[in-house]
Amino acid sequence: MQDPLPELPTTPEDVLALLDGTASPATVASAGGRYFGFVTGGALPATVAANWLATVWDQNSFNNVSSPAIALIEATALRWVKEALDLPVTAEGTFVTGATMANFTCLAAARQRVLKDAGWDVDRNGLFGAPEIDVIVGEEVHATIFKVLSMLGLGRDRVIRVPADDQGRMRADALPVIDKPTIVCIQAGNVNSGAFDPAPEIIAAARKAGAWVHVDGAFGLWARAAPRLAPLAAGLENADSWATDAHKWLNVPYDCGVALVREPEDLRRAMSISGAYLLASEQRDQIDYSPDSSRRARAVDVWAALKSLGKAGLAELIDRNARQAVQLADVLRRNNIEILNDVVLNQVVAAFGETERTGRVIDAIQRDGTCWAGATDWQGRTAMRISVSAWATTDADIERSLGAILQAHRDA
Repeated sequence: MQDPLPELPTTPEDVLALLDGTASPATVASAGGRYFGFVTGGALPATVAANWLATVWDQNSFNNVSSPAIALIEATALRWVKEALDLPVTAEGTFVTGATMANFTCLAAARQRVLKDAGWDVDRNGLFGAPEIDVIVGEEVHATIFKVLSMLGLGRDRVIRVPADDQGRMRADALPVIDKPTIVCIQAGNVNSGAFDPAPEIIAAARKAGAWVHVDGAFGLWARAAPRLAPLAAGLENADSWATDAHKWLNVPYDCGVALVREPEDLRRAMSISGAYLLASEQRDQIDYSPDSSRRARAVDVWAALKSLGKAGLAELIDRNARQAVQLADVLRRNNIEILNDVVLNQVVAAFGETERTGRVIDAIQRDGTCWAGATDWQGRTAMRISVSAWATTDADIERSLGAILQAHRDA
């Protein structure tokens, strides 16, 4: 695999044989039902086949002219996502590489809008001399937000951090006074605990002060698709923008994220492009709403997932994984394993004693291979994080995984 660049061609058959024979044994079994790392879903069968078909089509999905079929599929897939998540039907959106770029896209629109409201055109004038923007985040904000703020010129260290409670939720009673152009970032699904920031209170306070509210909902936003879990995410529909992943809980192939912005013109102003061969169109051209120009047909995977699942199937998938997480936590707790979070969604944070012992248990589980879970740091404690996110996870998978975890616990 690491040979010098060959001088002569290699047949396609030999290329594939080399890839399969060398790389396949070294891949991680993350598509299986007992992989609980990194909030990773598998890929639904329909999405795998749709992804192959889209690859064969080899469409550059930047506008209607480049691919009328993908333009139609993308418009439909975005509409279905909004319907599934019960978000405003008039919101505009785009499919990007993942939640990091979805956050980037939404916060670029936010930056443009709050400065426009302050009388500054950031598109023409940049940030030199612009009014200051406050960015308010919770103490448990995901690290990708800081990366995005850096890329947008808003700075990693200038944020205002709001204290969080013991589940990582931003404390609404600790919000600072908002008295300048402001973006408030709230979280739907803490990366460890799965907890949700209190959206109704935060959004009400932000709106009263004229601030933009963005929701980082990489996996937790999908709770809105399951009636039993939707109350956890109540009020998020009143935000100004939303970012989520499709390659997490919607279980489509990598890579696919979704950015949605309440006011279409806010997204278009931040992302539109023009050029000699990019002529104005009366139709919706994807390039005007995305940070990408040339882009793969990610919408095909999303369309296939939602078409194959339907509302009922999507709700069952989300609800089942959440129920399985509770089952895991309950059995571990009954076996004197400490569960550090309130298991409200699909996340379980478990500690097996002191740091060294927890590390031994995690190592043993990963070596055994029955299931896979990774380490995390949660409020100063080293712990094992279990993320139940795959369509393929059955109750039998949960039972087998519990057996392996308990055995590692006994042997540590």
